[in-house]
Amino acid sequence: MSTRQLPHGAANDNVLPITNRCARCAKMKDPRFAEHLAIFVDVVRGGSFSSAARRRSVSPSSIVRQIDGLEQSLGVPLLVRSTRALSLTDAGQHLFERAQRLLNDLADTQAEVSAMGGAIAGVLRIACLPTFGKRYVVPALKELFTEYPELKIELDLTERLADPVLDRLDAVIRIGELRDSALIATKLAPQTRLLVASPSYLEHAGTPKTTDEIPGHRVLDKLHGTDLLGWAHILGYPTKTLGTSAEVFRCDDFEALRQAALAGFGIAFLPTWVVGPDIRAGLLTRLPLSGEAWNSRDMGVYLLRALAQPSAKLQAFITGLRNYIGTPPIWEP
Repeated sequence: MSTRQLPHGAANDNVLPITNRCARCAKMKDPRFAEHLAIFVDVVRGGSFSSAARRRSVSPSSIVRQIDGLEQSLGVPLLVRSTRALSLTDAGQHLFERAQRLLNDLADTQAEVSAMGGAIAGVLRIACLPTFGKRYVVPALKELFTEYPELKIELDLTERLADPVLDRLDAVIRIGELRDSALIATKLAPQTRLLVASPSYLEHAGTPKTTDEIPGHRVLDKLHGTDLLGWAHILGYPTKTLGTSAEVFRCDDFEALRQAALAGFGIAFLPTWVVGPDIRAGLLTRLPLSGEAWNSRDMGVYLLRALAQPSAKLQAFITGLRNYIGTPPIWEP
């Protein structure tokens, strides 16, 4: 029997291989097959019983028992278990590939039928950038929960590019230029990017009069990826080509970049949903160089979904978030 190592590393569960299977188990029908299938997918994606247990707020032993039940009902082993790792058998690999499609189809069907009935209840799964989620999504939920007490939200705050289909999400919020995609987009707000610096930094380093003077200053940029903030729209090239003389500060997190700008680390190029309130409060100074020509690009805050018809709960979320953001957006300086 060949096996395949799970992609997510060690299992951290001291569980012995399954033995003593009875032949008639293969003929048994499992009334909880769909539930066990979803748990199996969680185990494979997370790489361990413990990760699936944390996701479902149950004990690892409970997850093990349910995987045991799934294997017994099918009559074949799906996982090879050791104290250090989990591996998929050929049967397990085949089931995992089929199960992902089946579960996605079930989730789509549930959303479509719920939309037809207009029920605003159940779990809504959304992913977005951490700073945007904490600042705008979470506050918007307060009124939504008051109006729809049966609604539940799972909010994945992540810097990675989440996908509604692959990650089994109702929708994702992406920010920037809208690229060609099979996903359906709803624009929540426009995005404006500004050059900003703290008054203390400008007092010490001087205020640039043109964009040509930016390379003589310290600048703040996103870590990883290629020019994620779009400095090339100002400089004509990414900040990485500035060299060490610019003492570039890079970080993964928008909130940390904002705090670095407030602390006087240098000039930041950030969207108004991050720094707009600080400009209003006088904590950061806006540098409208070149008439902010880079804002002529069509950029925005978008909610992307896979289904043509949004469920009633997703439509309620979109409406609630739009109302909280407002027109113009509450973050505009």
